[in-house]
Amino acid sequence: MPTRAQVLALLDEGQSFEAAGQALGIAPGQAYMIATGLPADGSDTPHPEEVHARPVPAGSTQDLVNPPARNPTRDETVIAWVRARAARDLERGS
Repeated sequence: MPTRAQVLALLDEGQSFEAAGQALGIAPGQAYMIATGLPADGSDTPHPEEVHARPVPAGSTQDLVNPPARNPTRDETVIAWVRARAARDLERGS
């Protein structure tokens, strides 16, 4: 698990939580939690005075928790399997 110092070093370089998470092999929400001590889902809102002491972005952090799912519309291995299966079925039916 990356340390707070590692995450903060990447943020100090100007990287986003997404980029820091990717560089460290963790989810962006985990990078946010390690750096700030707060959950990225917004379930714990810090007091305004606490925000100044932490690298908290101005906007919502919800997107750090649930990045968009990757749902490919085409997978060549599946297509190859279906073709092979169809060919076998055609051979049996002839």
